Amino acid sequence: MPKIKTHKGAQSRFHITGSGKLMRTKGGKSHLRRRKPKSTKRLYDETIPVSSVDKARIKRLLPYGVK
Repeated sequence: MPKIKTHKGAQSRFHITGSGKLMRTKGGKSHLRRRKPKSTKRLYDETIPVSSVDKARIKRLLPYGVK
């Protein structure tokens, strides 16, 4: 069988933990942050798990990265 290409945009946005969870970062953290409070800006630093609805779609984009 031929190899499946990895979607490079999805590869940079998602990563897998050691236990196999699919994690993502929040959007909107790159600009227009000067006027936001520090408590709001701290929320952008953490990664959150991907919902179960989107896991199948991301699995198709990352054939070799998702367990």
